[in-house]
Amino acid sequence: MNTRMRRAAVAVAATTMAVSLAACGSAKESGDKTSSESAKKGDDLKIGLLLPENVTARYEKFDKPIIEEKVSELTDGKAKVIYANAKQDATTQSQQVDTMITNKVDALIVDAVDAKAIENSVKKAKDAGIPVVAFDRLAEGPIDAYTSFDNEEVGRVQGKALLEALGDAAKPTVVMMNGSITDPNAALFKKGAKSVLDGKVTYGKEYDTKEWKPENANSNMEGAITALGKDKIDGVYSANDGMAGGIIQALKSAGISKLPPVTGQDAELAGVQRIVTGEQFMSVYKPYPQEGIVAAEMAVALAKGEKLDSIATSKVDNAGTKGIATVLVPVVSLTKDNIKDTVIKDGIYTLDEICTAKYKAACTSAGLK
Repeated sequence: MNTRMRRAAVAVAATTMAVSLAACGSAKESGDKTSSESAKKGDDLKIGLLLPENVTARYEKFDKPIIEEKVSELTDGKAKVIYANAKQDATTQSQQVDTMITNKVDALIVDAVDAKAIENSVKKAKDAGIPVVAFDRLAEGPIDAYTSFDNEEVGRVQGKALLEALGDAAKPTVVMMNGSITDPNAALFKKGAKSVLDGKVTYGKEYDTKEWKPENANSNMEGAITALGKDKIDGVYSANDGMAGGIIQALKSAGISKLPPVTGQDAELAGVQRIVTGEQFMSVYKPYPQEGIVAAEMAVALAKGEKLDSIATSKVDNAGTKGIATVLVPVVSLTKDNIKDTVIKDGIYTLDEICTAKYKAACTSAGLK
């Protein structure tokens, strides 16, 4: 892990109080394991890590190095993380699970491209005696553990911020740019947002954006502008920052000089910079270091045959599995006013990274010096 990621992991772990990150003591709790099984304390452990795509910056910039670092720390550098990225292809990810099974990994961390399509692969891993940690998205199948953010709360945070930006306008017209239908989180974001927006806005157009791709959001937004008229859009709910970038480009290309407020999620660098300039109203900052640390702790504990009682204090169900050990990490609404207190304070970005020459004037105006 580079210095920034190490600093971010330390800062977030130290400042977030809602989740316990201590896995110590769980070995003692697993009294049903034999002495030979319990003896495996990190020697030759193999942890599989499957991430869904490499377009969204968080996966390879944050999640992968954080998980690798924590696994190494928990096993005194003796465990190995075997990594693969599906590049948004569910079939590829299924093949990657097969490869992990062939490689006899001791535990598998999976962020599913398609939460339903991966069910058979999860069953295969389970049949091979490999525990599976669902990371960020709750996959179907016999999952052993799950960590993510409170995804309905993400939507509520976005919805509240959009209402704040819209002010006192009566039933303003909003375009809803939701995420991919293959991602169960997208439905939760939408549910959370609508719980706040219903009855207070008019939904001019609504889209489920294929594969979360910015170019698809851009095309959808062009369609919304054509259908509604460029002067009839008061705000845009965008489920993440990547799509927000495509949406804003469509608005600007249509000649809309005063951009409506646009939401986002993930606190991507480009999104933070758009917030500084005022092109994007907000994002949702999700403390990636903490989520990655929890996933690593879960995977290592399961690989050692230990219980998760000291890590996970809550449970969720998927369609076929009840009582999945779960940790949900809190989120923060990120606006121009709290950039210093969130992504900069936690070491996600430095001022120099945000305030490049292109953004110097906007940073100065926003008090980022």
